Amino acid sequence: MFFTYLRRELRRRRKAALVVASGLALGIALVIVVSSVSSGMGKAQDKVLESLYGLGTDMTVTKAVEQPTGEDAERPRFQFDAGEEGAGEQSSDRVMVQGFQTLAASTVDKVGRQKGVSGAVGGLSLQVMKVNGEFTRGEVQPQEGAAPTAPGEGGGGGGGRVEGGGAEFDVNSYSVYGTDVGQLGLGPLTTSKITSGRGFASGDTDAKVAVADSAYAQENDLKVGSEVTIKEVKYDVVGIATADSGDSTADLYLPLKQAQTLSDSADKITTIYVQAADSQQIDAVKSQIQKNIAGTTVTTSADLADTVSGSLSTAADLATKVGTWLSIAVLIAAFLVAGLLTSSAVSRRVREFGTLKALGWKSGRVTRQVVGEAVVNGLVGGALGIAVGLAGAYAVTAVSPTLQAELGGGTEAAGPGGGGRMMMTGGPSASRTLDVALTAPVSVTTILLAVGLAVTGGLIAGAFGGWRASRLRPADALRRVE
Repeated sequence: MFFTYLRRELRRRRKAALVVASGLALGIALVIVVSSVSSGMGKAQDKVLESLYGLGTDMTVTKAVEQPTGEDAERPRFQFDAGEEGAGEQSSDRVMVQGFQTLAASTVDKVGRQKGVSGAVGGLSLQVMKVNGEFTRGEVQPQEGAAPTAPGEGGGGGGGRVEGGGAEFDVNSYSVYGTDVGQLGLGPLTTSKITSGRGFASGDTDAKVAVADSAYAQENDLKVGSEVTIKEVKYDVVGIATADSGDSTADLYLPLKQAQTLSDSADKITTIYVQAADSQQIDAVKSQIQKNIAGTTVTTSADLADTVSGSLSTAADLATKVGTWLSIAVLIAAFLVAGLLTSSAVSRRVREFGTLKALGWKSGRVTRQVVGEAVVNGLVGGALGIAVGLAGAYAVTAVSPTLQAELGGGTEAAGPGGGGRMMMTGGPSASRTLDVALTAPVSVTTILLAVGLAVTGGLIAGAFGGWRASRLRPADALRRVE
């Protein structure tokens, strides 16, 4: 009887039921789209962080660079002397530790022994600045009436003037990362895939081999089998790596021991990448490391996420704040409208319910009938909302808008020069930008949330109508005209 009456009433009031279901569908669809976009934002941010940290890395341990004072504050420089011979090609590399003050390699073992740490690996970040070019000696042009000046006799005394000459140098700056080839499961290189050749092997601890980032390799015409020279040491390119995020941590990757030798940083590292045994205890592990290893700075993924700026950060804020509150407001409005429409429908069915009560229906049965109709309306609205929400999420994924995340990193070069000597100094830190494609994945949890909201909306609407129906008295109801 319950279902027969329910089906008959819903069929008879199709328009009213569709209006209620449509209102709920709008709110539920918005929740699905906002939830899926927020999930996509989270994945995009994780992708950005992984490009800096590497897969599986929960935090990094570093030591901040101390600000030099006095003579130590002088910036690093290259010096080239033209010499007596005049012309000649000059080339020199400057390998500098980048970003942080070095830590003893033994610190990795100390970090690995801390409670809650499941893995730790050290790495060395370097910046190489290569200056290559040549000096051209000027020629002495005699003045009118003066005897020609032979080379080496000088051009003073008014006997002539020097014309031409100078220096032409190219400056190339690129980054190098020293990788612990014995522990390749952590660190920035884990976010890159070897697309040509091979990666590092455990036997490459002190081998003169290198893995090049694909973008850097393309720019410099490098391929597997090519050679790169750093400080007159030749390294064979054994592999080309392509970063998943579109931007790699370094241009070249070397075995850690080789990177330490190049930079005169024996048994030194700049960064320790740490994996926690329990992702829920990251803050506790951070506190443990800071307490037991003095002078270090521990940065978690959450800390780093706060420093990410750009359109990705702006969109994430909109999705989590504006989108969430908008969804809540629309849901509340939809629930209220559904409740008021259901209550209004009960008012128009006064004679019907009065007749049912006169025939022996109790108030509870009438209430259950009204609530049942409202729940069915809610489920219909939920189905419509899920369909619209999935369509919206699919549209976002299909369009896949590109967002930008700005991160600190990189080193710019500046090189004032003069006379027969050239200086090369390291410049300030520059930001780099990652392009991340936005997707809107819909999880099973989101679908279950939508179903729950649909049932909740139906129950709220049924509560309004049921309360109104339960207050009707048969005698009063029969005296009213529908």
